[in-house]
Amino acid sequence: MSKKVILVDDSRTILATAEMALEELVNSGAIDFKTYMNPEELLNDLNTGVVDFDLLISDINMPQMNGLDLSASIKADERFKKKPILILTTESSAEMKTKGKAIGVTGWMVKPFSDEKLVKSIKMVLGI
Repeated sequence: MSKKVILVDDSRTILATAEMALEELVNSGAIDFKTYMNPEELLNDLNTGVVDFDLLISDINMPQMNGLDLSASIKADERFKKKPILILTTESSAEMKTKGKAIGVTGWMVKPFSDEKLVKSIKMVLGI
């Protein structure tokens, strides 16, 4: 059974880059991959049961909602409390990482990222 991975980022370039990096995992059936440009749309789909995830990857700086606020909202929901969230961002300050850890974020990747690092991180978190 494939794992559900969601990426939310307001950059079409990042979404396209991630899709290409994960193509082999998708084609092999290891993961199902879905993207969102708007974190509020993702929250709505999660709240209404339209989507679920085994791993969420989120940017921090987005116009509609900060990725840490998104993560906090998701972690506050009992259904998603134990699900892993990776942050994929240009933010690398210790303060931001501390905030993320307090929310329950699983890991942190700094942009720009390599395809290999993204694939390796996903495989490690999902155990695939």
